[in-house]
Amino acid sequence: MMGEILAILLAVAIAATVYYFMKKAMTLVINAVAGLITLWLLNYFSVLAWFSAPDIQINLVTILICALGGLPGALILVLLHLIGITI
Repeated sequence: MMGEILAILLAVAIAATVYYFMKKAMTLVINAVAGLITLWLLNYFSVLAWFSAPDIQINLVTILICALGGLPGALILVLLHLIGITI
């Protein structure tokens, strides 16, 4: 009887932990996709040309920064690109 109660409590704890991490992971995925779409839209519409700057090259480094940083990461990439620091 005690083992069954312990197993049920352990299953509930594992389910709660998985739910918490999946909720956080989904937020990170949405933020990463928003950052990558923002960077792509800036290049597609040549927004940086308004500031006499070339488009931001989409390569592995910029994808990683946008994937980890999301929308703030994309904005940091744009600001660095505008002041002349290219990645």
